[in-house]
Amino acid sequence: MKSLMIKLDTISDVKNFVNIVSKCDFDVDLISGRYAVDAKSIMGIFSLDLAKPIKMEVYSDDCPAFLEEVKPFLAEK
Repeated sequence: MKSLMIKLDTISDVKNFVNIVSKCDFDVDLISGRYAVDAKSIMGIFSLDLAKPIKMEVYSDDCPAFLEEVKPFLAEK
């Protein structure tokens, strides 16, 4: 499992992110505070507080192509 912080600033970002995650055959969750939603659910993502970075948990150890695709959404540290 990998954990990364992501930032989804616009509706377009959310749509593009869901399109990328939906292609994966493994689970990806987004966690904001005490809420966790499936990253493949656009409605679930919109229920989170998108004003701040969100924790993304990827339930796969072999996903370099996915990590490369989501690079534009990674939150700056």
